[in-house]
Amino acid sequence: MNIPLVDLKRQYDSIREEIDSAMSEVISKSAFVGGPFVESFERSFASFCGVKHCIGVGNGTDALFIALKCLGIGVGDEVIVPANSFIATSESVTLTGAKVVFVDINPETYTMDPAKLEDYLKKRFSKGTSARRHGSTATRPSAVIPVHLYGQPADMDPMIETARRYGLKVIEDAAQAHGALYKDRRIGSMGDIACFSFYPGKNLGAYGDGGAIVTDNHELAVKMRMFANHGRKDKYDHEVEGVNSRLDGLQGAILSVKLKHLPGWLEKRRRNAHLYNELLKGSDVTPPVEISDAKAVYHLYVVRTRKELRHILQDYLKRKGIATGIHYPIALPNLKAYARLKHTQTDFPEATQASEEILSLPMFAELEPEEIGYITQQIRNFQGEGS
Repeated sequence: MNIPLVDLKRQYDSIREEIDSAMSEVISKSAFVGGPFVESFERSFASFCGVKHCIGVGNGTDALFIALKCLGIGVGDEVIVPANSFIATSESVTLTGAKVVFVDINPETYTMDPAKLEDYLKKRFSKGTSARRHGSTATRPSAVIPVHLYGQPADMDPMIETARRYGLKVIEDAAQAHGALYKDRRIGSMGDIACFSFYPGKNLGAYGDGGAIVTDNHELAVKMRMFANHGRKDKYDHEVEGVNSRLDGLQGAILSVKLKHLPGWLEKRRRNAHLYNELLKGSDVTPPVEISDAKAVYHLYVVRTRKELRHILQDYLKRKGIATGIHYPIALPNLKAYARLKHTQTDFPEATQASEEILSLPMFAELEPEEIGYITQQIRNFQGEGS
């Protein structure tokens, strides 16, 4: 067999006529930037998320940056992010001029540990704790960005309660969790703002870059839409300096088609994850864990193995025609990009250890049970060879 990590062609083939028709309609109407196709998708996606407003933007990183800027985050602020995520989560903070602060993860779910968030804020606000960091620059914790990583919902209730108690804004990074549920609430509906990516490989992916910001706050929605469109409400009436980050018409039309299929695709991903879980029982790899009262959507299926075996297993599976990935091989605080913060690997032991042990197996809605059976059998064969 030859099994890719994700197969976008299989998905396209299953909806080819709908996609081609939607793209043809956009082109025939020359509705390339903004316009009715984007507006229609924004309404549908807001409804899907259970919120009032959706603003289509250029990509998921822009979504985070715009959300932070429109919450007033900038120089003098601290924004807390998990130590395990894609760099877009943290770099969007730095782009605003704010200071990024990392908090370690729950080793089972790989998302931000609510207890460690509480510990950091308690220490940060304790009597006698100086607000000074990095020389003379005074900073204050102002926001937290929980990441719903790999399609697994972060444990939102305790983090929101902690954030509110300390006066922090909450921005959900939902770039990998379209459609996931937390205690019967849709991901994207719990924080002050939530941000999504529509990168092609996502559960809801465009045919190029794309992103969205969702919120129930009307004032914030107006502000973010204006900021994302050069700071203007009307064509040449610029109230502020903004940025150019807009979802284009072709992507809006494509996403509208795909959104209708998304619930079915998510159930297939969950079916595939449950089959993986069953077939990996008793093996040397640890399957992913869902927190109670959550419904994960498995953007990635991330298992865990021993550090000394991971690359050997990865090479073995490659020889058997099975693609794998590592998401992510270096914990955020350990990247060269954050050397200025002078962290050591022992500062975030859970994220560091996870980065050395995690392995992503093929996961997409069209993955067949026979393929999952083949993958899991090869993992068992690897163990049987004593590698």
